[in-house]
Amino acid sequence: MSAEATTDERAGILLVDDMEDNLIALEAVLGSLNEPLVRARSGEEAMKALLRRRFALILLDVRMPGMDGFETAANIKRLDQTKDVPIIFLTGTEDDSGYAFRGYATGAADYLAKPFDPWVLRAKVSVFLDLHRKNRQLERMLARERTGYEALEARLAELEAHLDGDTPPDVPELRRHLRALRHLIGRGGHRP
Repeated sequence: MSAEATTDERAGILLVDDMEDNLIALEAVLGSLNEPLVRARSGEEAMKALLRRRFALILLDVRMPGMDGFETAANIKRLDQTKDVPIIFLTGTEDDSGYAFRGYATGAADYLAKPFDPWVLRAKVSVFLDLHRKNRQLERMLARERTGYEALEARLAELEAHLDGDTPPDVPELRRHLRALRHLIGRGGHRP
C-alpha cells in the first residue's frame, strides 16, 4: 500500500472536549481502532486542527466554554474542505431532546449522551471510518478513470491530426467513428 493511500485511509478522528478526563476516556475507547486520534480542547483548537489536516470523523462535545459544540459544528459545515466530515455530538445533558434536535440541525451525523456505552461508540465510529476508507478508494478509482479518459482523448487528437494529412477512402468513416467516440467520452456523454 502506498504512503498516500495509508495517509488518506488513516485520516484520523478529531476528539473535541474541554475536559481532560473525557478526552482520556475517548482515547481509551477508540485506541483499539488503530486510527490517529487528535485532541482539541476547544472549538477554536478544533478549527485550527481541521485546517491543518484531513479527518474521517469528529467527536464533538456540545457544552464547552467559548465556542460551544453547535457553533463549532456550524463553522465546520461552512468550510468547503470540512463540510462533509461527519460529526458525532457527545453531551452530558441526556434529558434535553432540544440539544439533540439542535445537533442534527447543525449537521450532526449522530448524537450520543454521556456516559456512553463504549461498545456502541466504537461500533458507530467504526462504521464512519469504513465509509471514509471506501470514499477515498472511490475517489482514487475515479481519478484513475479520469486520467484514462484524458489519455484516450489525447490519443484521439493525435489520430485525428494524423488523418488530416491522409485521404484514403476509409478516412471519412474513421473520422466519423472518432467523433462519435470523442462525443461519448467527454463532450455530451457521461464523464467522471
